[in-house]
Amino acid sequence: MAIIPYAHEDPQDDRAAAVVERLPEPRINLFTMLANAPALAGPALRLGEAILTRSDLPAPLRELAILQSARTTGTEYEWVQHEAIARLVGVADEKIAAVRDGDLAALDAGEAAAVRLVDGCIGTGTPDEDLVREVAGTHGRNGLIELLLVAGYYAMLGGVMRAVRIDVDSVVEKGMIDADRLR
Repeated sequence: MAIIPYAHEDPQDDRAAAVVERLPEPRINLFTMLANAPALAGPALRLGEAILTRSDLPAPLRELAILQSARTTGTEYEWVQHEAIARLVGVADEKIAAVRDGDLAALDAGEAAAVRLVDGCIGTGTPDEDLVREVAGTHGRNGLIELLLVAGYYAMLGGVMRAVRIDVDSVVEKGMIDADRLR
């Protein structure tokens, strides 16, 4: 159970209530928790939407990177959401299991490098220089920087989720996912 109220349960001010009112229905716990920070909720959610719908990364690669972020940070909420999304965008179960178990043999070389990059970025804060070059060579500079942004964004969200003990719900079960937009 979350250790502070979600903004829709007990908005602290009119701005938080206004953010909640603008959130699409149905609402997931993450969105209503972020509404407690009304000045930052919108920008944070817009960056997440851009990552999910406007990134140049192939959707399966993006989801493997997000799953690695969830694994590295130990964020159950993030894992639950993105395991379901990964399946929706075509990530095979054996690849999801590979990230979950830390055995990357089921991933191709480009996927494995991207997952190791995310782990290094979050785990030690500085991924190995050769790995950065490898990812840039495989996925281009654009892909490299987008993967680093994915790592940072989902590590940041994971910190919020873990700190406030956000309750796990599901974007898929709530019918919030448009699989075509995520591809």
